Amino acid sequence: MKGKHLGELEEIVLLIVAGLYDNAYGVLIKKELEEQCNRKITISTVHNVLQRLQEKDYLSSRHSEPTKERGGKRKLLFTLTVAGQNVLSQSKDLRDKLWSNIPSISFNPQS
Repeated sequence: MKGKHLGELEEIVLLIVAGLYDNAYGVLIKKELEEQCNRKITISTVHNVLQRLQEKDYLSSRHSEPTKERGGKRKLLFTLTVAGQNVLSQSKDLRDKLWSNIPSISFNPQS
């Protein structure tokens, strides 16, 4: 493991998990990521990211009750931990700080 550093895809997955609240599972996370970010991703990549985030203690997981729609299979549901909430907050604060340091001239076309 590379430590507690949060990569871009990890941050996006954490944000999606937070948005899905109590219904965040692999296939739905993949669907949301593809729709909201216009980014193709494999389910195995989603599972790898979820595993890394659990190893970093940013996510916890639990199994849902079996459902008839899934042939009696349970979903593995993910939720943010306090550490996950904190790292997202720190990431947002950092990005806001960096954005606030950009002078408006930086975005004006140069002649």
